[in-house]
Amino acid sequence: MGLRVLFRAIIMGPPGSGKGTISDRISKSFGLTHLSSGDVLRANIKAKTEIGLLMKSCIDQGQLVPDDVISRLILGELRQMGSSGWLLDGFPRTVPQAEALDDAYNVDTVINLDVPFPTIQERLTSRWLHLPSGRVYNTSFNPPKVPGLDDVTGEPLTQRSDDTPDTVARRLKAYETQTQPVLEYYRNWIVGRFKHRLPFEATNLSGQMVGCSRLVKNKLP
Repeated sequence: MGLRVLFRAIIMGPPGSGKGTISDRISKSFGLTHLSSGDVLRANIKAKTEIGLLMKSCIDQGQLVPDDVISRLILGELRQMGSSGWLLDGFPRTVPQAEALDDAYNVDTVINLDVPFPTIQERLTSRWLHLPSGRVYNTSFNPPKVPGLDDVTGEPLTQRSDDTPDTVARRLKAYETQTQPVLEYYRNWIVGRFKHRLPFEATNLSGQMVGCSRLVKNKLP
């Protein structure tokens, strides 16, 4: 189905919450352009753009990329979309970024995938990859036929370095520390300025998909 009016939304959720899968499905179902800030950052670094080189320098030095740099990059991408509906994933991550977005665009709704951290830890630490093909296995619900080996090629599977239990725990804690103020910002913004615009929260992938689709449908006339 296509959008009948301009619709712009933000989706938020920690690593492993299913944000990418849900974003793709919502975008296709409702004719939205899915803009992932991570994809934009990687593309600019690979292309060695001015902003890409600046971001790479910050990352290589272990520094956070300044809010104004990230905001300039993402807002530039949104401007190129013109009068299109979009679903924004991975931005904003700080309150200054949220304020910059708010100054430039009217956001219709914020979707928050509130998945319990123990569930995410189980998802991520059980995830194994066949790097050449990109096939993903999960020992909990989608295991390979032979443990540790790819079903098609029989080649060994690997686990991402950031999917180990200790690393996952650190990533989730960092997400919580960084993102909680943004959620509070949007809760205040939504309640104070747009009382009918409420964030949606769900705890499992199928429930998230159904709930998110219902939420978007309810926002369309």
